[in-house]
Amino acid sequence: MAVGRHAAHAYIGSFTAAGGRGVTTAARDADTGALTVLSSTDEVADPSYLVLSAAGDTLYAVSETADGAVAAYRLDGSEPRLTGAPVPVGSAPTHLTLYAGHLLAANYGSGSVAAVPLRADGTLGAAPSSVLVHTGSGPHPQRQRAPHAHQVRVDPSGRWALSVDLGTDSVRVCALDAEKGELTLHREVALRPGSGPRHLAFHPDGDRAYVLNELTPTVTVCAWNADAGTVEPLGEAAVLTEVPDGDAFPSAIVVAPDGRFLWTATRGADVISVFALDGPGGAPRLTATVACGGHWPRDLAVDPSGRFLYAANERSGDVTWFAVDQATGLPVRTGSVAAPAASCVVFG
Repeated sequence: MAVGRHAAHAYIGSFTAAGGRGVTTAARDADTGALTVLSSTDEVADPSYLVLSAAGDTLYAVSETADGAVAAYRLDGSEPRLTGAPVPVGSAPTHLTLYAGHLLAANYGSGSVAAVPLRADGTLGAAPSSVLVHTGSGPHPQRQRAPHAHQVRVDPSGRWALSVDLGTDSVRVCALDAEKGELTLHREVALRPGSGPRHLAFHPDGDRAYVLNELTPTVTVCAWNADAGTVEPLGEAAVLTEVPDGDAFPSAIVVAPDGRFLWTATRGADVISVFALDGPGGAPRLTATVACGGHWPRDLAVDPSGRFLYAANERSGDVTWFAVDQATGLPVRTGSVAAPAASCVVFG
């Protein structure tokens, strides 16, 4: 594919320990959704999750290693350029987000969320200004012996950061004092014991949150009140048409930009589940499951237009893209690109 005036960029994270290329830059054709790899950099070990600055000039990555760190890249040309040494944040960070002049990292291994201040030029401060340590456990004998913060993200109002903890079956609503750099717990909300919440996505209306559970293949529907900073679980919806014999390993959840559809990925079944959000209160209604186009879909991403859906298939080593049927939300496989040990996709 020739890279022309309709091309934007996508950035693919991966596990270097499993043969990944680190951070890969690809051109993205806005008309077809197709990706063409341009370059890659493996300066940081296991950059499994990425986030882009609002200005689009800086890319941030976790380093999902036992020691754990975050890194910042300047986007200058086709190859991201590391701006400094990675900053330690905690063990095995799996997710990160930008919030109130800080980079927040969810540390799965140490069960914590770290806040790293950002300098005016977008580079990272030398150390976290605050670390919020989770406490608790769950009933699963292997996976829930301790806290495991799996994701942290900002709500649509920008007032709160929510951390999703697989080990404690809970979602924590947090606030950050931008001047002091202090991250504090506002409230912790319990989900069903043993559900193992992994990732959360908001409806664009800002009044609902959908929590994907890893230990049971379900989505927990929640009411979200940004004024009070409260999460209220309302019910659960299965992500598969049949109950699996063993662990299903749901992994990723995204909501369409127009709020009409929701998609989840399940690694054990290698499928993407399609939900319509046209029920009372935006309750998800499972309408179909489709093959993910590879093996072990670790992440899903929908492009800003809502026309294309991307699956980062970790074990088959590719990113597959789908054209989204705008009437049904059904993803139709369109193409794929090699991306060894792929773990996430973000758009520039």
